Amino acid sequence: MRRTVTAGNAPEPAGPYSHAVVANGFVFISGQGPVDPETGTMPDAFADQVRQTFRNVRTILEAAGTSLDNVVKVNAYVTDLTRFSEFNEVYGEFFQQDPPARTTVGASLLGFLVEVDCVATLEEAG
Repeated sequence: MRRTVTAGNAPEPAGPYSHAVVANGFVFISGQGPVDPETGTMPDAFADQVRQTFRNVRTILEAAGTSLDNVVKVNAYVTDLTRFSEFNEVYGEFFQQDPPARTTVGASLLGFLVEVDCVATLEEAG
């Protein structure tokens, strides 16, 4: 079973893709950037862009029926790897215990400083 997820309170996708796809008990989040869905703007500071990006990821996860607590893998793309420790600091605000597996790579991004995609499990019924 496969279903797509569009979170009404997340930034609109910038192309022909879904915010997320749910399949076989997993949620696959498309790459998200730092656009504030309320204003359509992006913060200037790197750390604020990272925070907004993870807020957007959290919003989409919640729309799909899960949360940051169930993220098992994160792929992070940053334009400046010298900011790796700053990225880690903000990342730790969102994943305080038992952080997921992660890959962080330097990338050329168009108009923003960070992009994140991830995979999460669905909430278990209990």
